[in-house]
Amino acid sequence: MLAPKSSRESRESPTFAELGVAVEICDALADNGITHTFAIQELTLPIALNGQDLIGQARTGMGKTYGFGVPLLDRVFDDADIPELDGTPRALVIAPTRELAIQVSGDLQVAAANLPLSVITLCGGRPYEEQIKQINAGADVVVGTPGRLLDLCQKKHLSFDQVSVLVLDEADEMLDLGFLPDIEKILSLLHGNPHQTMLFSATMPGPIVTLARTFLDQPVHIRAESADAQQTHASTRKVTFQAHRMDKIAVLGKVLQAHGRGRTIIFTRTKRSAAAVAEELAQRGFAVGAVHGDMDQKARERSLDAFRDGTVEILVATDVAARGIDIDDVTHVINYQVPDDPMTFVHRIGRTGRAGHTGTAVTLVGYDELGKWQVINDELDLGQAEPPQWFSTSPELMEALDVPEGVADTVGPPTKVLGGPRRSGSPRGSSPRGESTRSARASRRTRSRKRNPRQGGRR
Repeated sequence: MLAPKSSRESRESPTFAELGVAVEICDALADNGITHTFAIQELTLPIALNGQDLIGQARTGMGKTYGFGVPLLDRVFDDADIPELDGTPRALVIAPTRELAIQVSGDLQVAAANLPLSVITLCGGRPYEEQIKQINAGADVVVGTPGRLLDLCQKKHLSFDQVSVLVLDEADEMLDLGFLPDIEKILSLLHGNPHQTMLFSATMPGPIVTLARTFLDQPVHIRAESADAQQTHASTRKVTFQAHRMDKIAVLGKVLQAHGRGRTIIFTRTKRSAAAVAEELAQRGFAVGAVHGDMDQKARERSLDAFRDGTVEILVATDVAARGIDIDDVTHVINYQVPDDPMTFVHRIGRTGRAGHTGTAVTLVGYDELGKWQVINDELDLGQAEPPQWFSTSPELMEALDVPEGVADTVGPPTKVLGGPRRSGSPRGSSPRGESTRSARASRRTRSRKRNPRQGGRR
């Protein structure tokens, strides 16, 4: 979310101060090099500061967080229509994933540095006792995931009776993850008290439109681009080719040595593949972190923090991380496996080419994934229904991605994957192509269950 000052001021856009944002917030943002607004912020701020319900729609990476976060903080801090702060929530932001909730909370804390209010994060993967202490110590602004928020409310640790500003962030992702019933339950816990609702989303599928009509009061629908705008960033160069699954790791080894490659996210479809790809790259000497569902929350946070601070420049992730990594200078996104649908493709490659930067999105289409790719190509009108077939030794690959001639697909002695130990049951030592190894493990598990049925069911 935090962009260099130069990338923002190159645009002819108003400053936050010019749009009437409280000086305390403007000063805090300026301390982080943020003075001018992005398009979605410029359009939403005048409406949101006035307390109007709104729907904000913009592609990922275009500044939605401060589009709702700045007016939220401004109103909670200094709006006569909102009750005085007393340590109970005045604003609630609901996000679909832990990673996104943590990122949003961090951005709000930056903007609220000069304000006498608290911002806390409530999401799964953390002990209840720790979060209950945070609530009891004072929680003026709450950012959380649906399941944990609902659980804390039902156990009477958290109340939304005084919430005056509600934000649903990445609403389409919450729909994809099946959170719509939880969202409706949380909305019912507001007990009809007057509040402003802001719904932000990259896309607007039918169920989200229905949700908006049900729970928003005459919302203003704001789009930060024209109706026929491309769904992917124009600043992102796309390189797509067919790659044999046995050669994909070697391809990665070459691509990761391209000139100008900086922070890079490699996306896989499954947590097993994420773990295996990270291990394969570590064996080839790359400094790499991983984020997937077989890691506990602290391990995932260690990997994300290391990626943010530059300790590692390569992160292998499943789509759970696609909307929780808000770093402007990711130079490359690599789809190691073709995603399941067009919107996931959009969200993945939206991690690069952000906030005025350029980026490169590389997609490795397995021969068995061509049909899935063609659906994405047709939906997004990418114009590449039959990508070329390249190998790790293909000169076309080297030229397209500016890989130096003669590089090997290893860079040094083996390293360890950052992120700590996995939970029991994760695929230690597995390979993306190790089908026979996985079959052997499955056979061992079956024999174990026969010997000791009480322990065999544990994961």
